[in-house]
Amino acid sequence: MSRKAPTFYVFHGEDEYSIKAQVNEMRQQMGDDLNISEYEGSKVSVADVLASARVMPFLSDRRLVLVTGMLTYLTRKGASKDSKDQLARLVTELPSLPESSRLVFIEYQTLSDKHPVLGLIGQDPSGFVKVFNPPKNPIAWINKQAQAYDVMIEPRAAAALAQAVGEDLRALDNEIVKLASYVGRKGFITEKEIALLTPYVAQVDVFEMVDALGQRNAQKTTALLHQLLSESDALQLFGMIIRQFRLLIQTRDLLDNGTATKELPKFLGLPGFVADKLARQARTFDSIDQLEHIYRHLLETDVAIKTSKVEDVLALDLLVAGLAG
Repeated sequence: MSRKAPTFYVFHGEDEYSIKAQVNEMRQQMGDDLNISEYEGSKVSVADVLASARVMPFLSDRRLVLVTGMLTYLTRKGASKDSKDQLARLVTELPSLPESSRLVFIEYQTLSDKHPVLGLIGQDPSGFVKVFNPPKNPIAWINKQAQAYDVMIEPRAAAALAQAVGEDLRALDNEIVKLASYVGRKGFITEKEIALLTPYVAQVDVFEMVDALGQRNAQKTTALLHQLLSESDALQLFGMIIRQFRLLIQTRDLLDNGTATKELPKFLGLPGFVADKLARQARTFDSIDQLEHIYRHLLETDVAIKTSKVEDVLALDLLVAGLAG
Protein backbone atom coordinates (compact mmCIF):
# COMPACT_ATOMS: atom_id res chain seq x y z
CA MET A 1 0.00 0.00 0.00
CA SER A 2 1.53 3.33 -1.06
CA ARG A 3 1.95 6.10 1.48
CA LYS A 4 -0.35 9.09 1.02
CA ALA A 5 1.28 12.37 0.06
CA PRO A 6 1.55 14.97 2.85
CA THR A 7 -1.13 17.65 2.92
CA PHE A 8 0.97 20.26 4.74
CA TYR A 9 4.68 21.07 4.66
CA VAL A 10 7.15 23.18 6.63
CA PHE A 11 10.28 24.37 4.82
CA HIS A 12 12.54 26.30 7.19
CA GLY A 13 16.17 27.35 7.61
CA GLU A 14 18.76 29.96 6.67
CA ASP A 15 19.23 28.72 3.10
CA GLU A 16 16.71 30.98 1.36
CA TYR A 17 17.96 30.04 -2.10
CA SER A 18 17.29 26.30 -1.68
CA ILE A 19 13.91 26.88 -0.05
CA LYS A 20 12.83 28.98 -3.03
CA ALA A 21 14.16 26.34 -5.43
CA GLN A 22 12.08 23.68 -3.64
CA VAL A 23 8.96 25.86 -3.75
CA ASN A 24 9.51 26.64 -7.45
CA GLU A 25 9.74 22.92 -8.14
CA MET A 26 6.36 22.42 -6.48
CA ARG A 27 4.98 25.31 -8.55
CA GLN A 28 6.19 23.72 -11.77
CA GLN A 29 4.60 20.41 -10.83
CA MET A 30 1.26 22.20 -10.61
CA GLY A 31 1.44 23.09 -14.30
CA ASP A 32 -0.45 26.40 -14.00
CA ASP A 33 -1.35 29.08 -11.44
CA LEU A 34 -5.09 28.37 -11.33
CA ASN A 35 -4.72 26.31 -8.17
CA ILE A 36 -1.95 28.29 -6.44
CA SER A 37 -2.54 30.87 -3.70
CA GLU A 38 0.11 32.86 -1.83
CA TYR A 39 -0.06 34.70 1.50
CA GLU A 40 2.17 36.78 3.75
CA GLY A 41 1.93 35.10 7.14
CA SER A 42 1.83 38.30 9.20
CA LYS A 43 -1.06 39.72 7.16
CA VAL A 44 -3.48 36.80 6.93
CA SER A 45 -5.46 34.87 9.51
CA VAL A 46 -5.13 31.16 10.17
CA ALA A 47 -8.82 30.81 9.33
CA ASP A 48 -8.29 32.28 5.86
CA VAL A 49 -5.25 30.07 5.19
CA LEU A 50 -7.11 26.92 6.24
CA ALA A 51 -10.14 27.92 4.19
CA SER A 52 -7.93 28.43 1.13
CA ALA A 53 -6.28 25.03 1.63
CA ARG A 54 -9.73 23.39 1.77
CA VAL A 55 -10.96 24.85 -1.52
CA MET A 56 -11.48 22.11 -4.10
CA PRO A 57 -8.93 22.37 -6.93
CA PHE A 58 -10.09 23.42 -10.39
CA LEU A 59 -9.48 20.74 -13.04
CA SER A 60 -6.69 19.24 -10.96
CA ASP A 61 -6.18 16.84 -8.07
CA ARG A 62 -4.11 19.31 -6.02
CA ARG A 63 -4.22 22.83 -4.66
CA LEU A 64 -1.00 24.60 -3.60
CA VAL A 65 -1.15 27.23 -0.85
CA LEU A 66 2.10 29.05 0.02
CA VAL A 67 2.35 30.94 3.30
CA THR A 68 5.53 32.85 4.16
CA GLY A 69 6.50 33.68 7.74
CA MET A 70 3.32 32.63 9.55
CA LEU A 71 4.88 30.09 11.93
CA THR A 72 7.56 32.56 13.01
CA TYR A 73 5.03 35.37 13.34
CA LEU A 74 2.62 33.41 15.52
CA THR A 75 5.39 32.44 17.96
CA ARG A 76 7.23 35.78 17.97
CA LYS A 77 8.37 37.28 21.25
CA GLY A 78 5.49 39.15 22.87
CA ALA A 79 2.88 37.48 20.64
CA SER A 80 -0.67 38.48 21.51
CA LYS A 81 -3.31 36.12 22.90
CA ASP A 82 -4.98 36.18 19.49
CA SER A 83 -1.78 34.87 17.87
CA LYS A 84 -1.55 32.09 20.43
CA ASP A 85 -5.18 31.18 19.84
CA GLN A 86 -4.61 31.12 16.07
CA LEU A 87 -1.59 28.86 16.52
CA ALA A 88 -3.65 26.49 18.64
CA ARG A 89 -6.34 26.41 15.93
CA LEU A 90 -3.71 25.70 13.28
CA VAL A 91 -2.33 22.73 15.20
CA THR A 92 -5.84 21.39 15.79
CA GLU A 93 -7.07 21.66 12.21
CA LEU A 94 -4.01 20.86 10.08
CA PRO A 95 -4.50 17.07 10.37
CA SER A 96 -7.99 17.36 8.85
CA LEU A 97 -6.97 19.00 5.56
CA PRO A 98 -8.31 17.27 2.42
CA GLU A 99 -6.02 14.99 0.40
CA SER A 100 -6.00 17.59 -2.38
CA SER A 101 -4.29 20.15 -0.13
CA ARG A 102 -0.62 21.11 -0.41
CA LEU A 103 -0.28 23.78 2.26
CA VAL A 104 3.35 24.95 2.47
CA PHE A 105 4.71 27.06 5.33
CA ILE A 106 7.89 28.90 4.26
CA GLU A 107 10.18 30.19 7.00
CA TYR A 108 13.53 31.82 6.19
CA GLN A 109 14.95 31.05 9.59
CA THR A 110 15.36 27.84 11.55
CA LEU A 111 12.41 27.06 13.78
CA SER A 112 12.83 25.67 17.27
CA ASP A 113 12.34 21.93 17.61
CA LYS A 114 9.75 22.85 20.23
CA HIS A 115 7.55 24.71 17.74
CA PRO A 116 4.01 23.26 18.07
CA VAL A 117 3.62 22.66 14.32
CA LEU A 118 6.91 20.73 14.19
CA GLY A 119 5.74 18.74 17.19
CA LEU A 120 2.53 17.94 15.34
CA ILE A 121 4.45 16.71 12.28
CA GLY A 122 6.34 14.30 14.53
CA GLN A 123 3.02 12.65 15.36
CA ASP A 124 1.01 13.11 12.14
CA PRO A 125 2.02 11.45 8.84
CA SER A 126 0.06 14.04 6.86
CA GLY A 127 2.76 16.61 7.66
CA PHE A 128 6.28 16.96 6.25
CA VAL A 129 9.20 19.10 7.43
CA LYS A 130 12.57 19.87 5.86
CA VAL A 131 15.35 22.06 7.22
CA PHE A 132 17.41 24.03 4.69
CA ASN A 133 20.81 25.17 5.92
CA PRO A 134 23.72 26.55 3.84
CA PRO A 135 26.02 23.77 2.62
CA LYS A 136 29.00 22.95 4.78
CA ASN A 137 31.06 22.49 1.64
CA PRO A 138 30.28 25.32 -0.83
CA ILE A 139 32.88 24.01 -3.30
CA ALA A 140 30.93 20.75 -3.69
CA TRP A 141 27.76 22.81 -4.17
CA ILE A 142 29.47 24.92 -6.85
CA ASN A 143 30.60 21.79 -8.71
CA LYS A 144 27.10 20.31 -8.61
CA GLN A 145 25.53 23.58 -9.78
CA ALA A 146 28.03 23.89 -12.63
CA GLN A 147 27.12 20.38 -13.79
CA ALA A 148 23.43 21.39 -13.71
CA TYR A 149 24.31 24.12 -16.23
CA ASP A 150 26.26 21.60 -18.35
CA VAL A 151 29.72 23.06 -17.71
CA MET A 152 32.78 21.99 -15.72
CA ILE A 153 34.77 24.09 -13.26
CA GLU A 154 38.36 23.44 -12.25
CA PRO A 155 39.01 22.90 -8.51
CA ARG A 156 41.08 26.09 -8.08
CA ALA A 157 38.39 28.13 -9.83
CA ALA A 158 35.67 26.65 -7.61
CA ALA A 159 37.75 27.44 -4.52
CA ALA A 160 38.33 31.02 -5.71
CA LEU A 161 34.63 31.51 -6.34
CA ALA A 162 33.72 30.09 -2.92
CA GLN A 163 36.24 32.36 -1.19
CA ALA A 164 35.11 35.42 -3.10
CA VAL A 165 31.33 35.04 -2.78
CA GLY A 166 31.01 33.03 0.44
CA GLU A 167 27.83 31.22 1.48
CA ASP A 168 25.29 33.35 -0.38
CA LEU A 169 23.90 30.66 -2.70
CA ARG A 170 21.86 33.09 -4.76
CA ALA A 171 24.96 35.16 -5.49
CA LEU A 172 26.96 32.00 -6.22
CA ASP A 173 24.29 30.75 -8.62
CA ASN A 174 24.20 34.12 -10.40
CA GLU A 175 27.96 33.98 -10.90
CA ILE A 176 27.85 30.39 -12.15
CA VAL A 177 25.08 31.26 -14.65
CA LYS A 178 27.19 34.16 -15.93
CA LEU A 179 30.32 32.01 -16.17
CA ALA A 180 28.43 29.15 -17.85
CA SER A 181 27.02 31.54 -20.44
CA TYR A 182 30.53 32.85 -21.14
CA VAL A 183 32.25 29.47 -21.64
CA GLY A 184 29.24 27.87 -23.37
CA ARG A 185 27.73 24.39 -23.13
CA LYS A 186 30.32 21.73 -22.20
CA GLY A 187 32.75 24.57 -21.49
CA PHE A 188 35.41 24.64 -18.76
CA ILE A 189 35.55 27.42 -16.16
CA THR A 190 39.06 28.30 -14.99
CA GLU A 191 40.54 30.92 -12.64
CA LYS A 192 40.93 33.17 -15.68
CA GLU A 193 37.14 33.37 -16.18
CA ILE A 194 36.61 33.88 -12.43
CA ALA A 195 39.01 36.84 -12.38
CA LEU A 196 37.51 38.28 -15.56
CA LEU A 197 33.81 38.01 -14.74
CA THR A 198 33.40 37.90 -10.95
CA PRO A 199 33.51 41.36 -9.32
CA TYR A 200 33.71 39.84 -5.82
CA VAL A 201 37.29 38.71 -6.50
CA ALA A 202 38.66 42.25 -6.52
CA GLN A 203 36.87 42.99 -3.24
CA VAL A 204 38.53 39.97 -1.63
CA ASP A 205 41.93 41.32 -2.73
CA VAL A 206 41.04 44.73 -1.29
CA PHE A 207 40.53 42.99 2.08
CA GLU A 208 44.08 41.63 1.82
CA MET A 209 45.51 45.02 0.88
CA VAL A 210 43.77 46.75 3.79
CA ASP A 211 45.09 44.01 6.09
CA ALA A 212 48.62 44.88 4.99
CA LEU A 213 47.87 48.56 5.48
CA GLY A 214 46.63 47.90 9.03
CA GLN A 215 49.90 46.06 9.74
CA ARG A 216 51.89 49.08 8.45
CA ASN A 217 53.49 46.83 5.86
CA ALA A 218 54.20 49.44 3.18
CA GLN A 219 56.01 47.05 0.82
CA LYS A 220 53.23 44.47 0.79
CA THR A 221 50.50 47.12 0.57
CA THR A 222 52.18 48.74 -2.44
CA ALA A 223 52.68 45.37 -4.16
CA LEU A 224 49.01 44.45 -3.67
CA LEU A 225 47.92 47.90 -4.82
CA HIS A 226 49.77 47.53 -8.12
CA GLN A 227 48.51 43.98 -8.56
CA LEU A 228 44.96 45.32 -8.22
CA LEU A 229 45.71 48.23 -10.55
CA SER A 230 46.77 45.73 -13.22
CA GLU A 231 43.32 44.14 -12.95
CA SER A 232 41.04 47.11 -12.20
CA ASP A 233 40.50 50.74 -13.14
CA ALA A 234 42.17 53.07 -10.63
CA LEU A 235 39.00 55.01 -9.81
CA GLN A 236 36.98 51.82 -9.47
CA LEU A 237 39.61 50.42 -7.12
CA PHE A 238 39.70 53.65 -5.11
CA GLY A 239 35.93 53.44 -4.72
CA MET A 240 36.26 49.93 -3.28
CA ILE A 241 38.93 51.13 -0.83
CA ILE A 242 36.68 53.99 0.35
CA ARG A 243 33.78 51.57 0.78
CA GLN A 244 36.01 49.19 2.75
CA PHE A 245 37.03 51.86 5.26
CA ARG A 246 33.46 53.12 5.57
CA LEU A 247 32.40 49.58 6.51
CA LEU A 248 35.34 49.27 8.92
CA ILE A 249 34.29 52.46 10.72
CA GLN A 250 30.71 51.20 11.02
CA THR A 251 31.95 47.82 12.24
CA ARG A 252 34.38 49.25 14.79
CA ASP A 253 31.69 51.61 16.11
CA LEU A 254 29.28 48.67 16.58
CA LEU A 255 31.94 46.54 18.28
CA ASP A 256 33.06 49.40 20.56
CA ASN A 257 29.45 49.87 21.65
CA GLY A 258 28.99 46.25 22.67
CA THR A 259 27.52 44.64 19.56
CA ALA A 260 28.35 40.93 19.37
CA THR A 261 30.15 39.74 16.23
CA LYS A 262 27.29 37.37 15.41
CA GLU A 263 24.90 40.35 15.32
CA LEU A 264 26.98 42.34 12.82
CA PRO A 265 25.37 40.89 9.64
CA LYS A 266 21.99 42.22 10.76
CA PHE A 267 23.27 45.74 11.43
CA LEU A 268 25.59 45.95 8.42
CA GLY A 269 23.24 44.23 5.98
CA LEU A 270 26.06 41.94 4.82
CA PRO A 271 26.60 38.16 4.63
CA GLY A 272 28.04 36.53 7.74
CA PHE A 273 31.43 35.72 6.23
CA VAL A 274 31.93 39.36 5.15
CA ALA A 275 30.91 40.69 8.58
CA ASP A 276 33.33 38.27 10.28
CA LYS A 277 36.19 39.49 8.09
CA LEU A 278 35.31 43.12 8.81
CA ALA A 279 35.24 42.45 12.56
CA ARG A 280 38.68 40.83 12.44
CA GLN A 281 40.08 43.59 10.29
CA ALA A 282 38.55 46.45 12.30
CA ARG A 283 40.34 45.16 15.41
CA THR A 284 43.75 45.39 13.70
CA PHE A 285 43.49 49.18 13.83
CA ASP A 286 44.25 50.97 17.10
CA SER A 287 40.93 52.77 17.41
CA ILE A 288 37.95 54.15 15.55
CA ASP A 289 39.75 57.52 15.61
CA GLN A 290 42.54 56.03 13.53
CA LEU A 291 40.01 54.68 11.01
CA GLU A 292 38.25 58.04 10.82
CA HIS A 293 41.61 59.77 10.25
CA ILE A 294 42.31 57.40 7.34
CA TYR A 295 38.81 58.01 5.95
CA ARG A 296 39.34 61.79 6.00
CA HIS A 297 42.64 61.24 4.16
CA LEU A 298 40.76 59.15 1.57
CA LEU A 299 38.22 61.93 1.03
CA GLU A 300 41.00 64.49 0.58
CA THR A 301 42.61 62.20 -2.00
CA ASP A 302 39.26 61.82 -3.76
CA VAL A 303 38.94 65.61 -4.08
CA ALA A 304 42.53 65.89 -5.35
CA ILE A 305 41.88 63.31 -8.08
CA LYS A 306 38.56 64.80 -9.15
CA THR A 307 39.99 68.33 -9.33
CA SER A 308 42.95 67.04 -11.41
CA LYS A 309 45.49 68.13 -8.79
CA VAL A 310 47.09 64.70 -9.01
CA GLU A 311 46.85 61.74 -11.42
CA ASP A 312 44.81 58.83 -10.04
CA VAL A 313 47.51 56.12 -9.91
CA LEU A 314 50.05 58.50 -8.39
CA ALA A 315 47.43 59.58 -5.85
CA LEU A 316 46.94 55.96 -4.75
CA ASP A 317 50.70 55.46 -4.47
CA LEU A 318 51.04 58.58 -2.32
CA LEU A 319 48.05 57.54 -0.23
CA VAL A 320 49.52 54.12 0.54
CA ALA A 321 52.94 55.59 1.29
CA GLY A 322 51.42 58.08 3.70
CA LEU A 323 49.16 55.61 5.53
CA ALA A 324 51.50 52.61 5.70
CA GLY A 325 54.68 54.51 6.37
